Amino acid sequence: MTRTPAYAAQAADKPLGPHAIERRAPGAHDVAIDILYCGVCHSDLHTARNEWKNTMYPCVPGHEIVGRVTAVGKDVKGFKVGDTVGVGCMVDSCGHCASCKDGEENYCENGFTATYNGPVFGGENTYGGYSANIVVNEKFVLHISHKDNLAAVAPLLCAGITTWSPLRHWHAGPGKKVGIVGLGGLGHMGVKLARAMGAHVVLFTTSPNKIADGKRLGADEVVISKDPEQMKQHAGSFDFILNTVAAPHDLDAFLNLLKRDGTLCLVGAPATPHPSPQVFSLIFKRRALAGSLIGGIRETQEMLDFCAEHGIVSDIEMIAMRDINDAYERMLKSDVKYRFVIDMQTLKDEAKAA
Repeated sequence: MTRTPAYAAQAADKPLGPHAIERRAPGAHDVAIDILYCGVCHSDLHTARNEWKNTMYPCVPGHEIVGRVTAVGKDVKGFKVGDTVGVGCMVDSCGHCASCKDGEENYCENGFTATYNGPVFGGENTYGGYSANIVVNEKFVLHISHKDNLAAVAPLLCAGITTWSPLRHWHAGPGKKVGIVGLGGLGHMGVKLARAMGAHVVLFTTSPNKIADGKRLGADEVVISKDPEQMKQHAGSFDFILNTVAAPHDLDAFLNLLKRDGTLCLVGAPATPHPSPQVFSLIFKRRALAGSLIGGIRETQEMLDFCAEHGIVSDIEMIAMRDINDAYERMLKSDVKYRFVIDMQTLKDEAKAA
């Protein structure tokens, strides 16, 4: 075991602060990674503050990890020391259920092991990327082929795959009209990816001051969703709408924009439920209300390779580890364009100075 500096929440009402964790020595199939950058996801905040009522403390968040390999186990074939790699939201799964065999470890019937906060259905705690290093089974380590701007690659490991997976599943591409609801950490990636996939992209936002940025990121149109007239102009015209908003809101307004057989997919996870949609919004047009959860390892690698090929990264603001609590408060106010990323060297320097 190796003692590793980290930042942790000790309780729901406590700020994150310096903490030491233990990392295992690499086993035969493990990859040891020096963490260079870690993105800050809204799930980090939800979990640190126990808003989903399942947090194990101490909680070391972070599942948007980019780093360099420092050691590999004796049976590791796909990675070598010095490789640039990523770790996303999972570090293990059962490996034998139908979903795992299909390469959909994120839907593991026995519950995947999250990068932090342990197995989905309960078990020993795990500690995430707000730390100096991590040891992960090679099956859950990803190749990063971007050559530069690695800090901006980090959010692809969650925000990127969370939007890529449903866009791929519902066949976003040429000839499809795709809506993206919300222009935050997830939404800005949804716009970039849908545009690169060839869809006609419409951004929905409540903020007129985001119109220019939405178009800069690749939206063909921007609709102010609180304007009934603007919404009415798009009634019954969408093949697919990806809703990234992580706060409860009226879903009927977006369901009514779908064509027959269109789908509204939710990827934002609010702390309290959305109001129930009207059944008539669904049954009269055979519309579907769906959800999606990150993606499997194979699909995540596909997304990373696509982004490298198309020069896609997240729009980020770099912060020091010591600024994480301020970043959480700013994130609640949508005061970031569009993802915080922690420079993990600042944690290492802080630990050395302590």
